[in-house]
Amino acid sequence: MIHVKHLLKTSSAWISIVYVVCYAGVAIYPPIRGLFMRYSLHSDISLQSDFFGFGYFVSGLIIWNIVTIAGVWLFAVLFNKIKNL
Repeated sequence: MIHVKHLLKTSSAWISIVYVVCYAGVAIYPPIRGLFMRYSLHSDISLQSDFFGFGYFVSGLIIWNIVTIAGVWLFAVLFNKIKNL
């Protein structure tokens, strides 16, 4: 049985670290967006966005944490329920 509270805390910490590293990477070297799209996702799309600031950082961090917590919570609940059937 998965301990849901511990899993949610761990995944929230993990996504926060990943988000900060990615945000800092784009802030330090902006062409990394296009390089990621081209070489990781195999698509050639030009990204024109200048949304950098403390408000954008905090809102993105909150949104990514909510999405991660919802996904991990659903996984844990389904895992615990299906295991018991």
